[in-house]
Amino acid sequence: MRWLGVATLLSLCGLTACGGPSRYEYSRASFNGRLQCAPYARARTGLALYGPAASWWRGAAGKYRRSQQPQPGEVLVFRATGRLPSGHVSIVRRLVAPREILVEHANWEPGRIDRAAPVVDVSPANDWSLVRVYWAPIHTIGRRPYPTYGFIAPRTLDDVASLQDAAHRAM
Repeated sequence: MRWLGVATLLSLCGLTACGGPSRYEYSRASFNGRLQCAPYARARTGLALYGPAASWWRGAAGKYRRSQQPQPGEVLVFRATGRLPSGHVSIVRRLVAPREILVEHANWEPGRIDRAAPVVDVSPANDWSLVRVYWAPIHTIGRRPYPTYGFIAPRTLDDVASLQDAAHRAM
C-alpha cells in the first residue's frame, strides 16, 4: 500500500513538469522531408506565399500590407545572405520593447521550432532592416546581424479594404 502512495506521488510530480507550453520543440512534423521556416510560417499564419522565404517580400507586394514596424501575428522576412541563402521568416508573437520582439520560427536551429525567440533591431535607422536573433547554443542574442525586408501582415489588402469599408459604412 505504501508503495502505491509513493508511485502516485511521483506520477503527480511528473505531471507538474508538463504544466506549461515548452519554449522549444523538436518537431516531428516535416515539410518536404525536413522542417523549413517558410511552410511552417505559412501553416501558422495562413499567408498564401510560396517559394524561398526571402521571396515572400516581393510576393506580398500588392497582396498583403507590408511595414517596417512589428505587430503581433505579422511575419518578419529576412533577406537572403551567404548564411541564409533562402532567407528566413519568423512570426512576431509579442512586442517586448521598441527595439525587441519575441518571434516563433522553425529551423533557425536545424529541426527545431522556437516559440519565444528574442529578436533585437540593431539598424541605425531604427527601421528593423538589421536584426540580431537569439541563439540557444550560447543562451543569448547572436553576434551576427541579419538584414531584413520588414513585416508582412497576414490579412490580404482585400481583407483590410473590406474592414475599412465596413467601418466607414458604420459611421
